[in-house]
Amino acid sequence: MTICMPAPDEAVLARRGEIVAAMRAIVAGEGVIDKADELRPYESDALTAYRQPPMVVVLPETTEQVAAILRWCHANRVKVVPRGAGTSLSGGALPLADGVLLGMARFNRILEVDYADRLVVVQPGVTNLAITRAVEDEGFYYAPDPSSQIACTIGGNVAENSGGVHCLKYGLTTNNVLGVEFVTIEGEVLRIGGRGLEPAGLDLLGVIVGSEGLLGVVTEVTVRILPRPETARALLIGFPEVEGAGRCVADVIAAGIIPAGMEMMDKPAVHAAEAFVQVGYPLDVEALLIVELDGPAAECNHLLEEVEKIARANGAISIRISADDDERVAFWAGRKAAFPAAGRLAPDYLCMDGTIPRRRLPDVLTRMCALSGQYGLGVINVFHAGDGNLHPLILYDANKPGELEQAEAFGADILRLCVEVGGVLTGEHGVGVEKRDLMPVMFSPVDLAQQQRVKCAFDPELLLNPGKMFPELHRCAELGRMHVHRGALPFPDLPRF
Repeated sequence: MTICMPAPDEAVLARRGEIVAAMRAIVAGEGVIDKADELRPYESDALTAYRQPPMVVVLPETTEQVAAILRWCHANRVKVVPRGAGTSLSGGALPLADGVLLGMARFNRILEVDYADRLVVVQPGVTNLAITRAVEDEGFYYAPDPSSQIACTIGGNVAENSGGVHCLKYGLTTNNVLGVEFVTIEGEVLRIGGRGLEPAGLDLLGVIVGSEGLLGVVTEVTVRILPRPETARALLIGFPEVEGAGRCVADVIAAGIIPAGMEMMDKPAVHAAEAFVQVGYPLDVEALLIVELDGPAAECNHLLEEVEKIARANGAISIRISADDDERVAFWAGRKAAFPAAGRLAPDYLCMDGTIPRRRLPDVLTRMCALSGQYGLGVINVFHAGDGNLHPLILYDANKPGELEQAEAFGADILRLCVEVGGVLTGEHGVGVEKRDLMPVMFSPVDLAQQQRVKCAFDPELLLNPGKMFPELHRCAELGRMHVHRGALPFPDLPRF
């Protein structure tokens, strides 16, 4: 699976000096970066296998500057790639050689905290964890908690519809965002959503969250915050086989129990995490479940007993219940450190992201093990088990010829497997460039054409983050003339970028 980006527009590259000067006229001082060595930190996001230095980086500080940049780029047909903290694992912020990289790092202020309405208004460069830190003294928190929450920003969370270990009960970013300030490619500033849970009109907010920077640039986000639960307890449950752990997950949900979080790690992941953080994970198990329950103390105590019964019925050989909040946090520390822990096992790894029906977990793990042998590459597995979101980490060494290509092919087969068993290509990392060329595995040409129509409604010149999500990007005028119906085979001969 080789990643190809659109060929640079030589006419745009020839105007680089003019473009840099125009950006400096909008953002003064150190807000424009154009020297080759200073562009290096922006050449990739967290999918470091793919790199491309941008033509120029612009770091605005105000919504007015963002609007002016986009207005100028639209008028002069210059491409724009929005970027948050660069923690994207799908290449969503991979720059373009002939494009402006619009960095939102300076939008880093919390603008308002409203405890009465249980909301916080932030700029997109505020980190995920900073919201909880700002409100925790009053007993509140922000529920979505990606493993990268110490670094990832709310703007990036909105772009990718990020989740985290507590998304099973409290939802993804889309379930916790109330409104955004949004700048179109024409430089128009819009307010989408608001301060209430159910704004009137079309659900444009639902379109924007998860749109991966293809529709516009978010300059402000209103999120809901929740009261910290009265009680939170976690169980650490070890199983002698993966199948038992998978059945336990399904049985907990079937019993009507919705944990705050339910995560699984296979044996290699358990050993890697324990060596990294040393929190006391059992090392004699094939699969480890972390199940967290929260709410009133009486409810938590009852549900702990119920989950323990279900676990034992499915063959659990070790069960440990957190005695206090410090121990509960320690249980999660290993899971949240699984990605960096994997970095000690191999020089490089690809972090995949697919979602499957919970009941297919044992079968999928068995087939992934076979693929590991086929490709000769190791894999460790961590899962948001409650909602079936898999994060296999494929271990490889980019310094060995052919291993990156092997890892890519292995990852592509895992994602095809997810779709084959009734799942989807992504749970929270987005499509970006990583899964772009696999979109036809899940969507028909008709489906993809309809999705591109949405982009065309926001970005008719296809200037925002091109080369991402769509394997073939069609001109909007051609899409507009197409009569699409189920069963049709549209655009076989249309011009393509």
